[in-house]
Amino acid sequence: MIRTLGLVIGLSVVLTTVGAAAGPRTSDAATETYAEYSLMFEKAAGQYFAGGAAAGQWAWTPLSAAESDISWGDPKAWPPASAEHFVHDDDWVLLEGYNDGAGRPLTQIQRVTTESLGDTNCINMRPLPSDGSRQHYVKWTIPTTGYCLDATGTIKPPNSSTTVNFRHLQKWLPPHPCSNPYYAGRTCITQYEQWWDDNQHAFSGQLTRTVELAKGLGMAFTNRTTVPLEWNADGRNYWHY
Repeated sequence: MIRTLGLVIGLSVVLTTVGAAAGPRTSDAATETYAEYSLMFEKAAGQYFAGGAAAGQWAWTPLSAAESDISWGDPKAWPPASAEHFVHDDDWVLLEGYNDGAGRPLTQIQRVTTESLGDTNCINMRPLPSDGSRQHYVKWTIPTTGYCLDATGTIKPPNSSTTVNFRHLQKWLPPHPCSNPYYAGRTCITQYEQWWDDNQHAFSGQLTRTVELAKGLGMAFTNRTTVPLEWNADGRNYWHY
């Protein structure tokens, strides 16, 4: 089965839980990078809670100075048989595709056919030059203003035996104070995203949510989902392994 956006995979896991009860470019010392918020080049992991119980877990598996996989899944059935593969290239983090577990070869390759970049409100959108047709997922250097990314494309196995069409709209907001029920006085960046695909159904919206990444902690600091249903989760446990 095609695995679309890795965080969509994570959402399916947590909904089940709830229902059941050298290297990357070195930036100026004063400039923040996506790595400081995501921890993508550290052996970092975390759990997010909903309804007082662990609803899901994530973990980064750095593969080189420029590549890293992230896994999302059920803490009780770890590790999951899926991961997303990201690459740091110049001032972008690019999404390559998905595999059957961190560090394994890609089993689903994601490529864009159109991409555009605009301001926070997705106005003044302009085409993004292609980088091997890989999706521009997020800027490496954290800007002081928000921006919008809109990508359409396909997800296919290496033999191209099946094709899933997708659209991924993202709005990234600059650093701001943040907190959740377990942590106060943090600094976060925000990702608002919408995802559409035709994976075994008519092309339609599958996900709408707003998530925060906390500097020094990592992913899923807060999660406010409205599609496919209203659901909230907050990061509670963070560690290195």
